[in-house]
Amino acid sequence: MPVATQWRSAGRTHSGKVRGRNEDAFLDRPERGLWVVADGMGGHQAGDLASQMIISGLDEMLLEGDFDAQLRQVRQCLHWLNRRMGQEITVTVDRQDSIMGSTVVALLVQDKRAACIWAGDSRCYLWRSGQLFQLSRDHSLQQQLIDEQQMSRELAAQQPGAHALTRALGASEQLKLDILELEVQPGDAFLLCSDGLYQCLSGESLGKAMNLPLPGIALERMFEHVLSGRAADNLTGVVIRQ
Repeated sequence: MPVATQWRSAGRTHSGKVRGRNEDAFLDRPERGLWVVADGMGGHQAGDLASQMIISGLDEMLLEGDFDAQLRQVRQCLHWLNRRMGQEITVTVDRQDSIMGSTVVALLVQDKRAACIWAGDSRCYLWRSGQLFQLSRDHSLQQQLIDEQQMSRELAAQQPGAHALTRALGASEQLKLDILELEVQPGDAFLLCSDGLYQCLSGESLGKAMNLPLPGIALERMFEHVLSGRAADNLTGVVIRQ
């Protein structure tokens, strides 16, 4: 019996209160040890199509072999999807300045090994021993200003185009993915989410929700909090715990 079945998970997405269309999508496959969140690039043509393409492509993988082989398959699939988006946009969209793009963050788990794979600003968090850790690092202009110019997070957020992505699927011919591998410990819980969720929640609020025993209840707490406010963006989350 695969160890992945020891994991319980729940996923949820909502268009929010302002956007007419939901460009987010998620994959929740505990039996395969694979979970994904994708956020179609807002303001561009076919953002919802791009996120759905990522989810469908990853869901159709066979995921065979040991952990290293499966991780290689996920990477290869994302690179293939990046190329496919570049081809698709030339066929389906008349405007030359249009982009079909999406962020992606995926979690792959097998036995005691886990890997977070991402491009863009959708995030992966780890809840371990009562502490919340952000495993992914945003591929955004804001994060670039923080890293390269030592700006404070608050000041960087005020700069023009701060939320512009520096990486995403479909954004360029050559896709660069970041991968973080870690060893799973008993009691670990993970959160994959789009920026529409985490931007409306403090670290304390996320931690309190992640401390709840069931993934579905944790998600319900987060969504209630965000939807009680302005909820200007699509929001998506997947909570995974043993």
